[in-house]
Amino acid sequence: MADPIKVLLVDDHQVVRRGLRTFLEVQDDIEVVGEAADGAEGVARAEELRPDIVLMDVKMPGMDGIEALRRLRELDNPARVLIVTSFTEQRTVVPALRAGAAGYVYKDVDPDALAGAIRSVHAGHILLQPEVAGALLSQEEANSGQSRGGSLTEREREVLGLIADGRSNREIARALVLSEKTVKTHVSNILMKLDLADRTQAALWAVRHGVTG
Repeated sequence: MADPIKVLLVDDHQVVRRGLRTFLEVQDDIEVVGEAADGAEGVARAEELRPDIVLMDVKMPGMDGIEALRRLRELDNPARVLIVTSFTEQRTVVPALRAGAAGYVYKDVDPDALAGAIRSVHAGHILLQPEVAGALLSQEEANSGQSRGGSLTEREREVLGLIADGRSNREIARALVLSEKTVKTHVSNILMKLDLADRTQAALWAVRHGVTG
């Protein structure tokens, strides 16, 4: 049996943390390894506990979730961050994803859907609510023109299409019969050629310009 997915809860409301813990602790493949009440404590606990997934609120006193995300990336912490919040405005959504969030769901998400989201993000996928993807797409449309796609090789377009399908590097390697190292090289080339910062932007660029796996 595989090791359980280690999860850290970061939210300033104790009732929310207790509710999340109560549900997640009955999942056979998920283990809650710790809690934090604000971003600064969340960063410290993530460095101490090295969780696989951090469930992070955005609006918290002191260091908020977006700043905590940036700090984790600066520290090269490997945890993938799933934003769980009640805020839906673009001015909150987009910065969180730009800061490195691997997914974004709302606090009223169905419990089973939340567990599925944790598993999906842990597997390397990008998880966005449809309206969140729309918010990012509107920005990518302004920032990335179709002409940039002409510089991609046919193999890079294949890889990009699979990124848009939410595939991890391992899954892409298996689908295209390549090594993971080769896939990583293709992903780096795609980001460079399209002048994009990360896989989230690449996936949204692909959707916007009709590149599918």
